[in-house]
Amino acid sequence: MRTEICDRLGIDVPIFAFTHCRDVAAAVSNAGGLGVLGAVGFTAEQLEVELQWLDDHVQGVYGVDLVIPSKYEGKGVEGLSPEELEAQLAKLVPQEHRDFAEKILNDHGVPHLPPEEHHNQLLGWTATTVAPQIEVILKHPKAKLVANALGTPPDDVIKQIQDSGRLIGALCGSVKHALNHKNAGLDFVVMQGTEGGGHCGEIASIVLWPQVIDAIGDMPALAAGGIGNGRQIAAALAMGAAGAWTGSLWLTVEEANVPPAQMQTYIDATSLDTVRSRSWTGKPCRMLKNDWTEAWERPDTPNPLGMPLQMMVALDGVKRGHRYPEQAKDVNFNPVGQVVGMMNKMERSADVVQRLIAEYLEACERLNKLNNA
Repeated sequence: MRTEICDRLGIDVPIFAFTHCRDVAAAVSNAGGLGVLGAVGFTAEQLEVELQWLDDHVQGVYGVDLVIPSKYEGKGVEGLSPEELEAQLAKLVPQEHRDFAEKILNDHGVPHLPPEEHHNQLLGWTATTVAPQIEVILKHPKAKLVANALGTPPDDVIKQIQDSGRLIGALCGSVKHALNHKNAGLDFVVMQGTEGGGHCGEIASIVLWPQVIDAIGDMPALAAGGIGNGRQIAAALAMGAAGAWTGSLWLTVEEANVPPAQMQTYIDATSLDTVRSRSWTGKPCRMLKNDWTEAWERPDTPNPLGMPLQMMVALDGVKRGHRYPEQAKDVNFNPVGQVVGMMNKMERSADVVQRLIAEYLEACERLNKLNNA
């Protein structure tokens, strides 16, 4: 199961776990894979705390995932601080959208945040607001990999990361995007099929993976989108992938910082319960469909704004949903892939890694028996 990217990172198996929970990232890294902490949502100061904790609890290395969209409202504005850019963007958000989001939450009885927690700061989502996060990452030698979730990172970011001796890559949902990443000099791509949770394109994984691998040649490509067991990892590696990039799978592990009500929503869901929606972030994002996603799809309601303006509208809902998951269960932000239909029990992160390895080996053994028949 060991591939070249394992040697470059010093990990045992090419199982990458994207998560917003530091405990999960540490558990996966310590089990031989690579935990990748999602940085969006953290201030630079908060990210410093998270990465210092990972430094203290990870025996080997870990990764960090950023969100720098290749296209977003406000791109190209130079010379502004993150606070100034956010103030400028806030002026572009129609009051109609803010009022509609507030009505959805109020109609479902979701309480408001306490005054001390009510701060809608835009974290990540633009090159300007991500810059302080990158400075933090570069202070932590165990953070050996950086991934960008949306588009090719800016040239200066690529150089900054690579000059520090780290690997930098990005997610893609099409051959065109993968070639953009390769031409920009990235170290790897994550090819995510439409089944995947969060931001995704429209091409299914089993179609996308071989297309991208053929197009980019010897550039390492990690398979993502719908991976929930070791048989799927075996299929991805058989196609030429350098490893498996997983995300949704880690929402229902014991270490996940997911409120019980929200976790139960994931466990109860089937693969038919997800939808690609722009209602939270402004870009197509796969999540569980609920009253929030349905409300923004109606013809008599406002259309979702572009990124990051829609997130500026929805951020209060994200925070209120996390603070009051029971009251917000019908309008919560539940990003997850179609693999949610396989996530029907809670497991320890280390046990998930070992299960994936065992299932991978069983799949390889079945193929070997066919070859020897």
